Amino acid sequence: IEAQVPAFYTVTTASKHDSTAMSSIHYEPNAYYIFDRAYDSFKELYRIHLTDSFFVVRAKTNLKYKTVKWKRRMPRNIMTDAEVKLTGYLSEKKYPESFRLVRYYDEEDDREFTFLTNAKQLSALDVANLYKKRWLIELFFKWLKQHLKIKKFWGTTENAVRIQISVAIIT
Repeated sequence: IEAQVPAFYTVTTASKHDSTAMSSIHYEPNAYYIFDRAYDSFKELYRIHLTDSFFVVRAKTNLKYKTVKWKRRMPRNIMTDAEVKLTGYLSEKKYPESFRLVRYYDEEDDREFTFLTNAKQLSALDVANLYKKRWLIELFFKWLKQHLKIKKFWGTTENAVRIQISVAIIT
């Protein structure tokens, strides 16, 4: 079932990096997980792969990889669609199998995006479109920040704050 609200969220301190939450996500088989660059933990991405789920994540610019196989015929705005393998010692240990690298040119924003995915059954354009849909979640959280009016916390312990934020989100 597609939902317009997140199926999972976690509240952390501002000093905690977002990617640390990946280990607490219960990944479901045949589900798609779309992440921004901050979430390129290859250990966690491999865990997604092992649960027969799929990921799409923006690649960091310093990614070390070798190309295993290129696709030759590509649709408009797809610059690269290749099967790659990580070459960095630690990252290769964390994700020992190959996956796809898709480079996409967004005419609307005049920007190039590089995505990593294990979804070999999707077209390269579908990979780019899945990532675009991730912005719906960003917009949801922007809306949430603008409309979540917690004027006063009734309790100030970590548990009390979490419960009050959860109640506000549910409301």
